[in-house]
Amino acid sequence: MILVVLGTQDKRFERLLKVVEDAIDQGWIKEEVMVQAGCTTYDCNKMNIVDYVDMTTFEQWMKDCRLLITHGGVGTIMSALRSKKPVIACARLAKYGEHHNDHQCEIIETFYEKGYLIPLRDGESLKEALSSAENFVVGDVESNNHKMIELLMNYLEL
Repeated sequence: MILVVLGTQDKRFERLLKVVEDAIDQGWIKEEVMVQAGCTTYDCNKMNIVDYVDMTTFEQWMKDCRLLITHGGVGTIMSALRSKKPVIACARLAKYGEHHNDHQCEIIETFYEKGYLIPLRDGESLKEALSSAENFVVGDVESNNHKMIELLMNYLEL
């Protein structure tokens, strides 16, 4: 099963679902596709699309999926990496009205540079990303939470 996650914010992302639907039509995706769409409305009978799921269901889907296709949200990406799932990530872009700015490009690029995910950049084909995901090995993820905690502690001590 492939899991597609668009997050829970009030941002729409039809573009990514259209790319996934095209991959199904082309025969590049032949397995079941589950979608957590958030506020994105998309009519397609080729994918199982729900708005939101509870955390128990989300964790089960993450456990059961072979691959995650997602937006550039850190929380979703980290969930997949902790579950040792390959990630294909596509940034929401301001030029399409999908976000206020292009910070998700920076997030995805940083994870990519560390070897944690496969980026799907604007205009690129999902076919190549799916092919790369077949042999993608998810390494151990290093969290930087301790740096944030240290910064907060230093600020509070002032």
